[in-house]
Amino acid sequence: MEGVDFGKTAGDYGRYRQGFPPALFERLAARGIGRAGQRLLDLGTGTGLFARGFALRGCVVTGLDPSAALLEEAARMDRAAALTVEHVEARAEATGLATGSFDAVSAGSCWHWFDSPRAAAEAHRLLVPGGAIVIASLDWVATPGNVIDDTEALIEHHNPKWTLRAAEGLQRAAGWLRDLAASGFHDLEIFTFDFSATYSHEAWRGRIRASAGVGATLDPAAVARFDDQLGALLLRKYPADPLAIPHRVFALVGHR
Repeated sequence: MEGVDFGKTAGDYGRYRQGFPPALFERLAARGIGRAGQRLLDLGTGTGLFARGFALRGCVVTGLDPSAALLEEAARMDRAAALTVEHVEARAEATGLATGSFDAVSAGSCWHWFDSPRAAAEAHRLLVPGGAIVIASLDWVATPGNVIDDTEALIEHHNPKWTLRAAEGLQRAAGWLRDLAASGFHDLEIFTFDFSATYSHEAWRGRIRASAGVGATLDPAAVARFDDQLGALLLRKYPADPLAIPHRVFALVGHR
């Protein structure tokens, strides 16, 4: 999808996007990723949600992203959480970092924005022998007539160029497998699980403003019109506040 700039919505992105649940970090730790003392590079870090999850578990974390605005928000949130994360402004396909300088590489909800074969080759270069990579996605689970289905229909109405409604973690994971296998990773393993996240009406509106189809592409006036209509939709069809939003995690682990 062309013209996406998450820097335009960095404030909402930092305030309203929820990160991966603790259960993912527990499952990754059991697979050797995210253990205390590991040098970990988080690609496409954005505001650092995935990176801080690893930093909380004692990893020595570097967060990399091409958006200065998102990295500035990440640094602010790191300070608020009393965590130390190094930030690098660069692209996942050409990081400029030293060969073999990390024990683990992560990419959370961002692999589809990369030139993925090049990003996989770069991750392989950056890892020590025996190092590990995790690619993960955090997807809403839309079912006919639920709040996610209605929200996505509203995004499509306001932004016909938005193409991510049909995107689904399992389809993406098949591409991840191809990317990592072609770059020489082995012992590939995919796992998935569901969970529910709680959002107030205000937080759900902020979360959707921070999405690719709204705040990252539309002009401010169009974002405001969309937000007003989403607020009215929630009051009319989903008056319960907070909302329970079903999510699905997909994760792929591989080794160098």
